[in-house]
Amino acid sequence: MTTSKQLLTKITSQGQLEINLVDSEVPEPKAHQVVVKIEATPINPSDMWPMFGPANLNEATFDAGKGQLIAPVHPGLLPRIKSRLDMSLPIGNEGAGVVVAAGESEAAQSMLGKTVAVLSGACFAQYCCVPVQACIVHKEETTPQQAASSFVNPLTALGMVETMRMEGHSALVHTAAASNLGIMLNKICIAEGVPLVNIVRKQSQADLLTDIGAKYVCNSSSDSFKKDLYKAIEATGATLAFDAIGGGELVSDILTAMEAVGSKDAEGFNTYGSDANKQVYIYGGLDFSPTILNRAYGMTWGIGGWLLMRFLGKLAPEKVGALHHRVANEINTTFKSDFTDVLSLEEALQPERIAQYNAKKTGEKYLINPQK
Repeated sequence: MTTSKQLLTKITSQGQLEINLVDSEVPEPKAHQVVVKIEATPINPSDMWPMFGPANLNEATFDAGKGQLIAPVHPGLLPRIKSRLDMSLPIGNEGAGVVVAAGESEAAQSMLGKTVAVLSGACFAQYCCVPVQACIVHKEETTPQQAASSFVNPLTALGMVETMRMEGHSALVHTAAASNLGIMLNKICIAEGVPLVNIVRKQSQADLLTDIGAKYVCNSSSDSFKKDLYKAIEATGATLAFDAIGGGELVSDILTAMEAVGSKDAEGFNTYGSDANKQVYIYGGLDFSPTILNRAYGMTWGIGGWLLMRFLGKLAPEKVGALHHRVANEINTTFKSDFTDVLSLEEALQPERIAQYNAKKTGEKYLINPQK
């Protein structure tokens, strides 16, 4: 266990993406670190930008002999990513496996031989060295594949509900709601009695959510979408939304519907709109076009970004520990993830495979087994 096969990504100042399968040295764990043999690491949407950046993947080529993928990057896009140019960077936000080495601390030693999920940013590798605080210890019967998606989606879904409570809201709106994360959020909200308005773009996605018990589902491709959204927000009283799309007018449509509900009983002049705070957090970027705001929602509203790690940083350690414990207990129920296929590190670089997982289709999620 002195070396580990690992994927590293680099975009050169000459405009070329290079992802290399290399042999990296496995460090000796410090006192509060463990070395995990990674057996399962999901390819999340949040991995795509660090992995590929703005490269043109339609022109990507893979050299199996070198273990290298290359693809062009338009020169005009390089200023957007100047901070990473010519740097070889690790990738892979999360994964799971067995602890095979540990530092001298009691906490690290207690994890030896256990299945853990890790949050690292370098999980597309056979071995990963992380602090014990970046681990979720799972039950003995839980497999690395079952534990692979323990951090990004489960903690984001839990974080949305926690944010709602911390900021004084009572109901939520969520876009791209038929995603793996969206299904987890529905299970949490149903179990805890939190009203949730789901926005999807296909009837098949609406049916999927209805089948698991979702009460409010709005199809953005329907001619009646804005009316349906108004009715759902009126029924739930939702004043907080989490948006995975980013671009287009959807954020503005949500705020408009919230304002229409908040002002429906207003009398006389209503210059500044309803006094209830209407907040949308953009946490994803499925659409990279500009966010368009048609300001028809008074003056009491806000739009901001929401990032999981910064949210967790606001919580007391014992609260984070409680969230970790819940994920471990419910990894095969509330936070269960199903995978379309399991790839090797080398297969994850093949253009035909990239086209499959980069499509980000509803119900399709891919896993890498670095030991494969």
